[in-house]
Amino acid sequence: MESADLSPRRRWAHVGVAVLGGVLQSLAQGFSYWPLAFVCFLPMFWLQEAEPKARTQRILALGLVHGTVCFTGGYYWLVAMLENFSGYEGLPNWGFASVFFVYQGVQQMLLYWLYARARRRGAPVALAAVGSLMAVEWLFPALFPSFLATSLHNLPIFLQVVDLGGPMLLSAVMMAANAALFEAYRVRHGAPQARRTWGVAAFGLVFTLAYGAYRVAEVDARAADAETVHVGMVQVNMGIFEKREDPFEGHRRHLQQSRQLLARGDLDLLVWPESAYTYFLREGTPDVRRTVLSSPDFPEPLEAPTLFGGLSRRRVQGEGRSYNTAFLTNARGEIVGTYDKTYLLAFGEYLPLGDVFPILYEWSPNTGRFTPGDHVRALAHGSMRITTLVCYEDVLPAFTRRAVAENTPNLLANITNDAWFGDTREPWIHLALAKFRAVEHHRALVRATNSGVSAFVDPVGRTLDTIAVGERDQLVAELPLLDENTVYTSLGDWPAYLGAPLIAFLAFRRRRDA
Repeated sequence: MESADLSPRRRWAHVGVAVLGGVLQSLAQGFSYWPLAFVCFLPMFWLQEAEPKARTQRILALGLVHGTVCFTGGYYWLVAMLENFSGYEGLPNWGFASVFFVYQGVQQMLLYWLYARARRRGAPVALAAVGSLMAVEWLFPALFPSFLATSLHNLPIFLQVVDLGGPMLLSAVMMAANAALFEAYRVRHGAPQARRTWGVAAFGLVFTLAYGAYRVAEVDARAADAETVHVGMVQVNMGIFEKREDPFEGHRRHLQQSRQLLARGDLDLLVWPESAYTYFLREGTPDVRRTVLSSPDFPEPLEAPTLFGGLSRRRVQGEGRSYNTAFLTNARGEIVGTYDKTYLLAFGEYLPLGDVFPILYEWSPNTGRFTPGDHVRALAHGSMRITTLVCYEDVLPAFTRRAVAENTPNLLANITNDAWFGDTREPWIHLALAKFRAVEHHRALVRATNSGVSAFVDPVGRTLDTIAVGERDQLVAELPLLDENTVYTSLGDWPAYLGAPLIAFLAFRRRRDA
């Protein structure tokens, strides 16, 4: 029936169904209620069946409602981030955040639209749904990447298929399961049997679990035989402005807690978080024994290879530029490698169009003005080859894959500062997304953060130990050095390369009844 033929009551009831879909997806992806990920798209399927001839505007509106609700619930923490970045409080930040919620909701709006077009042209539920999901997860320009697969981050047996096709392969399996459940509902209401959909979904789930069991055992066996390193990390738990106002205290805490770690035994690597050292280090600094690795309170320099986040300043083409930099030293305090953050955080480390309209920086006084790096080289010391990911670079599958493919590292490290987001879900979501990088390439991952969540993750995605948000502590773990590349390292996001053309064909081919 045409949407215009629906009574106002039914039209609003359908809006409520779209809201339900957004709530289910938000709870699954943002709050880790993973069973809901297998049913969160049933409302979308039902709406298309309930309004098979709805106008395009109606489909887009329902999709936008679903998406905006989903991302408002899952990304509410953006308000706290904007308060810290902008210096404003209250309603202006909710206004800015709402623009983002709606923008991110467009992702689901496009999914609804593609799915509805494909179904109207006779495409099966599963093909239309999986193809639409692959297209939007791959192509939509999101500030923070969003994958249905993230919901399963605490279930390593499910995660292992991402070493074949990245998070989108697992998302495809989950969407197929959504489709199979909906087909069961349709059959109960008189639709023909959907054995192909059920078969595909069952195969996907069985293969995912069987492969997961095999891969966990195989990687664990290789890890048991591999060379290991003792890695320590510290989390000093200082707020953004507390750290700026008293950088000496932040430095003192890092040194104090590092000494406590070294008192337990030698370390092959000590890791401090992003911006652990808040003073600029200029180009050509030979070593940091008397600046970073010691202080008046702790005059004896730390004697351990140290990876730390700091700030660097150098001249490029006669112009002074600032960088968010990871530094690696040897046990003598000599800098043996650096990596400049490549993907800068909009509104935190730079302002879009800020170089064109400098007044924007006056309006957002807490925003940095950094230059992106130009390489993804690994930092090497001894037998370690470390791909270092700064801040939210660890949530970008394609970026991490490029770094791993170019360098064949045997350890992943993420140094970040999530204090901007406070005690919200964001630090936990960040960790959930980061786990996938460990599994995609079967490397151990160390995440050192300023205020949580710091963690050690093993090569199959198990969280070995954490320091929660708002805690001050330090950890040590023995991590294996693995360097065998995976199918995903070689082929990348091939499920999307297949899914996007598929949905383009299904959604834009000539109608059967044309």
